[in-house]
Formats: sequence, C-alpha cells, structure tokens
Amino acid sequence: MFDENMTRILQEAVNEMLVWVGFGTLVGLAAKAIMPGKDPGGAVSTMLMGIGGSVVGCGTLMFFWDGARVTPISSIGFLAATGGAFILLFFYRLLSGSFFSEAEDGERWLHRRRRRRRARDLADETY
Repeated sequence: MFDENMTRILQEAVNEMLVWVGFGTLVGLAAKAIMPGKDPGGAVSTMLMGIGGSVVGCGTLMFFWDGARVTPISSIGFLAATGGAFILLFFYRLLSGSFFSEAEDGERWLHRRRRRRRARDLADETY
C-alpha cells in the first residue's frame, strides 16, 4: 500500500507535529507562569498559544536579525517563542477586558478584582 519513501515522509511529518505540540505546550506554560493573574483557557488553548507564540516570536526575531536561522528548539528560539506567547497572552487579556476595566468615580482605571471588592463593600454599606 505505502512505499518506503511515503512511509518515511509520513513518519517525519508525525514527528514534526509532535515536536510542535510538545514545544508549544512548554512555551505556553512558561508564558502563563510569567504573567500574573487568572489565566484564560485550558490545556488546548495553552498549547495553541504556545505554537502561535513560537511562530510570532521566532518570525519576529528572524525578521529583525538579518541572516539568522532560528529554530524553535534552541535556547534563543525558546526565549523568542516565550516572548511571542507572552505578547499574545497580554493582548488577549487586554482586548478581552480582563486586564483593565472601566473607571468609576473619576479614577483613571481599576483592576477588575479591586473593582469587585469595592462593589461588595459598597453593597454591604447600603444594608
């Protein structure tokens, strides 16, 4: 059914996919460990964020570092991928509204936890 060349290509493709899944998971976990706060998503979103961060970080590094060949499985590649995943997580939190919330009472901004605590305190005072 499969000739030897096709089998070798299929094995290399599966190996490459497993390397990206494992590496993406490690990078996503590192980015979530660096950024404080409650993390959105589960294991699959962490893996996808790590893979996306690898593409963003390594691609950006290769774009600005002329003539460099950065592989994701290296120390420089890991740092660039973690930085890319960190940037993705930061913008996700920023755009989803879980990082900052609207101001109340003339303040410029409030962190969401502080706002909830303040709302509870105001509700307790009314009773």
